[in-house]
Amino acid sequence: MSRIGKAPVVVPDKVEVKIENNVVTAKGPLGTLNVAIRSEITVKQEDGKIILERTNDERKTRALHGLSRTLVYNLVNGVNTGFSKNLEIHGVGYKATKEGNTLILALGYSHPVKIDPPEGLDIKVEGTNKITVSGADKQAVGDLTALIRSKRPPEVYKGKGIRYQGEYIRKKAGKTGK
Repeated sequence: MSRIGKAPVVVPDKVEVKIENNVVTAKGPLGTLNVAIRSEITVKQEDGKIILERTNDERKTRALHGLSRTLVYNLVNGVNTGFSKNLEIHGVGYKATKEGNTLILALGYSHPVKIDPPEGLDIKVEGTNKITVSGADKQAVGDLTALIRSKRPPEVYKGKGIRYQGEYIRKKAGKTGK
């Protein structure tokens, strides 16, 4: 049995969970989210815990067991506390500002790069080189962070660009004389 899949998901007091037709809906302080679970996995709620069980022991079902449990856990955790990812901007003249809800990046192009966050996500700019993306949906937070990073990924010769906080860039030596 899957180690991750067999662990129950504990539902905090602030979160209200509803299960209908294998669709798990969670409502909490940060909003409402739902996730559809495949028919090979059955979902039950018992005294403050969500339990996921497989209907058979096929390889595909075993793989879905852990995935489904993780999706439900992220759903419950997201509406309760939320998720956030941090980015750092490195490079001379590279900076980030915020106008209203729009993120404006100066990344060495001839024009500023503007990014509008989707509904439910929030972007914060600290100083001119730190960006924090936060929201209840873990996948949406990761997608928006990856989109921002893709506008100027870090390059390997000088390390300039947008990188995740704590990301290490292995630098190349470049040209050397004889």
